[in-house]
Amino acid sequence: MIGLTELIQTGMVVLFGALGLVLFGIFFGLAYKGIDRKLAAHMQGRIGPPIRQPFRDVGKLFVKENIVPENAIPWIFNLAPLVGLVATISILLYLPIGGFQPLLDGIISTKGDLILILYLLIIPSLAMVIGGFSSGSPYATVGAQREMATMIAYEFPLAIIIMSIAWRLSQISTQNVFALSTFATTPVWSVVGPLGFIGLILLLLVLVLVTPAELSKIPYDSPEAETEIAGGLLTEYSGRNLAMFYLTDGVKTIVMASLIVAIFFPYNLSPLFGLDGIPAFAVNIIFYLVKVFLVVLFSVTLIRVAVARLKIDQIVYTYWIPLTLIALVGLICVMWDYTAVEQYGWQPVITMLGFG
Repeated sequence: MIGLTELIQTGMVVLFGALGLVLFGIFFGLAYKGIDRKLAAHMQGRIGPPIRQPFRDVGKLFVKENIVPENAIPWIFNLAPLVGLVATISILLYLPIGGFQPLLDGIISTKGDLILILYLLIIPSLAMVIGGFSSGSPYATVGAQREMATMIAYEFPLAIIIMSIAWRLSQISTQNVFALSTFATTPVWSVVGPLGFIGLILLLLVLVLVTPAELSKIPYDSPEAETEIAGGLLTEYSGRNLAMFYLTDGVKTIVMASLIVAIFFPYNLSPLFGLDGIPAFAVNIIFYLVKVFLVVLFSVTLIRVAVARLKIDQIVYTYWIPLTLIALVGLICVMWDYTAVEQYGWQPVITMLGFG
């Protein structure tokens, strides 16, 4: 039985930790949005807005009038942005941030936290869909239909990625393979041979291409295409409701980047330099922020600058055919690699390179 004092202490840790993660997610989510816009502008030969512009945008939206369309269902229209933001922030509680264990690790059972994260990732998109339908706007209705088709398209390759890595870890680990703490203690790169290494690169590539669809970024932003459907899902939103959707996008950027880091790059620098205590925490957090920046650069900025917007049928085809096939090839490589390691004694690539 847990004592009352211990229960109160645990509750306070969760409360203040959650508040800290909220501030962390919002601040760095908006900061990375500003960096992304600045870099994209320079790549296109423009000056671009200052990095602090997203903070200004959110501040301005919160003081503007919140308009509800005449044909909307008011309570659903106003509730959808809040649900999306809360669900996105909730994911941060299950992710390792800057070398720290997930906030709820050991407090709430984390046997299926990775599966839970996949479900929570759907809620912000569903909130936008419901908000679009409830607005009564034909543009938002078209955007909501496109968002649903996009969600159905990218969820399949995303599930293949997660199941492939979890299956490989289940062959060599007695720990829970759907807990992100297992990914941290047993990096997947350290257990695969040459074939598995190729398979992981393919799976990483697919996850990088799934990320802009999760974030509704070019070239997968047809649900919000301004030049076609005048903003689509967000056409009728303004004021604090639009600000909450804006914050959701920023926090979800941190969530997706942190998820990629946690699955494929769960490494810290402090053990390399033999650091401990506060210096170790500082180095690990800085290294984590650098990894998140690189993920955002390659999965968001470079893709949306280099590729034009796809039509909705092209988006669905891209995820269901080429990217699903690539993910399946990655899965097959990981499975064959396990057979080769078991039967022929292949060494993990990390060991072969002298790092194991």
